[in-house]
Amino acid sequence: MRDSFSVYGIRTPLITQGSDIAGILIRAISQTGAGEFVSGDILVVAETAVATAEGRVIRLEDVVFDAESEALARTYSLDPRLIQCIREESDEIVGGIPGFLLCMKNGTLLPNAGIDASNAPPGCVTPLPRDPDRSARLLKEEIKRRTGALLGVIIADSRTHPMRVGCGGVAIGCAGFSSVIDARGRHDLFGRELQVTRQALADNLASAAEIVMGEADERTPAAVIRGLDVPITDAVGTETIAASECLFMGLLKNPKK
Repeated sequence: MRDSFSVYGIRTPLITQGSDIAGILIRAISQTGAGEFVSGDILVVAETAVATAEGRVIRLEDVVFDAESEALARTYSLDPRLIQCIREESDEIVGGIPGFLLCMKNGTLLPNAGIDASNAPPGCVTPLPRDPDRSARLLKEEIKRRTGALLGVIIADSRTHPMRVGCGGVAIGCAGFSSVIDARGRHDLFGRELQVTRQALADNLASAAEIVMGEADERTPAAVIRGLDVPITDAVGTETIAASECLFMGLLKNPKK
């Protein structure tokens, strides 16, 4: 890969249920310094925009909650309707603090199962796309069909990290390139062989894109990264590890006595 690259934020009209997100992005990129999509670009799209276009918006007034959700709502100071949505989206609820439940979903640990009220219509919340890797692949294929450009595509979410203030980007869906670069077997400055190091390429690119996309009313739900010379392939998917191999999950599952 090259040692420099450019990141262009893509401002769009408001994306709603059923929006043609590929068409919107193809038109919107012409208003940026990038001009148009070209082969080798990495497109990063916010998960809320993708989920909204896919119709994943939930009206809280339509949610019926049960007694367990009501009890959890009292414990964690949350709307029981939101708790019901979180439970239905989670593989497991690990714990929580007031205002948040900590959940396992699709092999990752995240607050509120990724359900977000930010940038959702009033009275609504937006879960994550149902299958982010599939969403990334379909967007990659549709842009290639319409423009001829062969891209890598990341569906990005913003997450907090243990003991850190603020959010960083995380790739929850990826298509067109390997999401992780395996550095094991290489050597450090003093000749020691690296045993465990793997670079989270897709996550790092998602964080770079988040800088220009923003988190509030910027209406910039996507960015294009250009100049890295990342090989574009048919690869699809982000890599996770088992909970038993994760340092943070190990502490949660086996607290010190």
